[in-house]
Amino acid sequence: MIARFSLLLAVAFASVDASAQLSASIRLNQVGLFPTERKLAVVPEASMRPLSWQLRDAQGRLRASGVTQPFGFDRWSGERVHRIDFSNFRGSGSGYRLQVGRRSSRPLLISADSMSRLPVDALGFFYQQRAGIPIEARLVGAERARPAGHVGEVATCVSGRDPYGNDWPGCGWSLDVSGGWYDAGDQGKYVVNGGISLWTLLNLHEVLPGAFPDGSGILPEHGNGIPDLLDEARWELEFFLRMQVPDGKRMAVPVGVKRGSKGLAFTTVDVGGMVHHKVADAHWTGIPTRPDQDLERRQLFPPSTAATLNFAAVTAQCARIWRSLDASFADRCLQASKRAYAAAKRHPDIYAIADFTGSGSYGDDDVSDEFFWAAAELFVTTGEPGYRADLERSPAFRTTMASEPGWPSTATLGLISLAESSPRNRSLRQPIIAAADRFLADEAKVGYAIPYAPAEGWPWGSTSSLLNRAMLLGLAYDYTHQARYRAAVVDSMDFLLGRNPLDRSFVTGYGANPMRRPHHRFWANMPERGFPSPPPGVISGGPNSINSPRADEPVGPTKGCAPQTCWIDDPRSFTTNEVAINWNAPLVWVSTWLDQRTRGAR
Repeated sequence: MIARFSLLLAVAFASVDASAQLSASIRLNQVGLFPTERKLAVVPEASMRPLSWQLRDAQGRLRASGVTQPFGFDRWSGERVHRIDFSNFRGSGSGYRLQVGRRSSRPLLISADSMSRLPVDALGFFYQQRAGIPIEARLVGAERARPAGHVGEVATCVSGRDPYGNDWPGCGWSLDVSGGWYDAGDQGKYVVNGGISLWTLLNLHEVLPGAFPDGSGILPEHGNGIPDLLDEARWELEFFLRMQVPDGKRMAVPVGVKRGSKGLAFTTVDVGGMVHHKVADAHWTGIPTRPDQDLERRQLFPPSTAATLNFAAVTAQCARIWRSLDASFADRCLQASKRAYAAAKRHPDIYAIADFTGSGSYGDDDVSDEFFWAAAELFVTTGEPGYRADLERSPAFRTTMASEPGWPSTATLGLISLAESSPRNRSLRQPIIAAADRFLADEAKVGYAIPYAPAEGWPWGSTSSLLNRAMLLGLAYDYTHQARYRAAVVDSMDFLLGRNPLDRSFVTGYGANPMRRPHHRFWANMPERGFPSPPPGVISGGPNSINSPRADEPVGPTKGCAPQTCWIDDPRSFTTNEVAINWNAPLVWVSTWLDQRTRGAR
């Protein structure tokens, strides 16, 4: 009897597993689709003969049908695939299923509200990355509440011998650099990566000023009459202002030297107005480590031209946004921005080359794009001819090329600000539209129908590259109202939320099969030790076929994996499953834009 019962259980479980595999073989956005937008599914299939498909509602009634569109072999996923396009179906509701032969998808939601919660959770990530303030249970739940980390953070400059044998002399001052956001899975705070993250959130406010009204977000500054998006951004801006070197300070630094050099020569220069590159731990902390239990010495890294220009750009942005909200803060931002930009012009080649353990480098040896970005932001804010002359002399302005931005490549941010500030000047918008057209050309090459086909493979932080492309596609739609750009934004989000060869949502808490175990010091998913699971709305860095796994990484994807599948949901895989502020910022932007646009805003 027991043996027969065991056999029945084995058969039942095998049936469930087979059913789950069949469902997983129809790849869809696992969160929900919009009634009036593009609706695509992808099915792996060896045969290239078209297959019949059906869409049935929760009661089993046939609502739409057709045949698949064979794509052929897709080198990005390593599969032969078919597409199902059921965009003509405009119904809404829950419990829909796609059927292809014996395969039946998971229950599918079609709703105008399918993206309504994600922007709030994605922005809530930043509150939970804050330093210097308790993360409150009333906002995030008891499990994820924690004491303030790095309170009263006063640090001085790194000094001593680096791995190349160079002796760094340090500096003669300390700064209170409290506050700000922890950058990623580690607890360093970086001006360069903070710059693009801040710009993305502030630009979202400029594009959609009605998003995140006071009281809508997960943060404590409710009831002050300020949009919650700006309250969150200000937490980082205040930290930025603390990272600027006071006037008159002199420091010995390498000038005009790039990373990896031995026998460095140090030149003492006036670094007043420049901005320290980062503040971080002297050594890597283990996983897990709660921020308030981080016992490593915190140290400032020397000012860099790149950090100084990131600072100048976003504080100029701050000045125009807060002008009508808090004139005193706006003036602080503008004066700091002008000081930083002047300091960067005085020292255009002080690179971030202090190579010590305990934090990421964010080194950048080409700062021409940062100069253009900062000049553009200052010109948009002030209208002063000197900044206009600087930006018009820049190669970034003369080439009129745009690409998806990233922390080492920021010229497109300046182009966007110029375009947004001069809506009647179509020539400023043309580079963004041209970039969107190139992205659409990529979409035709990819079986999973996304506007992203990097020739060299999928890079570190690939999900943010796709999201940053989606941001430009969204702007192209705003400028032209051509539906193809809007559809590509939908396709990008569909991929990230489950329409991919892994059948995974790369966003925590969203979808039937989401990322659960990020590389993060606190969200280590070890509740028995007091380290919680990650909150909803956090995006993984995603597939990385270029440099994963690294030699110093304990685990990684399967060797030889197809680019879109080089990912593992494991906290030890920092090259594929870390989280970061510059990855979540475009998630906030794109999810908010989609939610607003599908609800009829513009």
